Amino acid sequence: VQLQASGGGLVQAGGSLRLSCAASGLTSSTYSMGWFRQAPGKEREFVAAISWSGSISITYSADSVKGRFTLSRNNAKNTVYLQMNNLKPEDTAVYYCAAAKGRLQIGDWIRREPDYDYWGQGTLVTVSS
Repeated sequence: VQLQASGGGLVQAGGSLRLSCAASGLTSSTYSMGWFRQAPGKEREFVAAISWSGSISITYSADSVKGRFTLSRNNAKNTVYLQMNNLKPEDTAVYYCAAAKGRLQIGDWIRREPDYDYWGQGTLVTVSS
């Protein structure tokens, strides 16, 4: 199983970026995907997660990004996207995607790193003021 995160870069405050996480070795809709981030000198924190109920995607976001970040998925490409709008300097971090195999319902677990089985390599997002 491999998770390939991409899409990071340098953007001005107020701008947008779209991160992608392509999963290989996992069957689409059999896992939930979470995004975490780690800012310089800080611990890694939960950002958002997406799961599935039948054909419906269910998402959950941390309060710090609600209304600005949106998750979506493309089953055909087995890829999850994190659309980040109205970026702020405090969003600067390395963003990691992670997959939880077999967990298909949003719950308290989505914030817990040990509950994820696979991790991507991280992609750097830098927001300038």
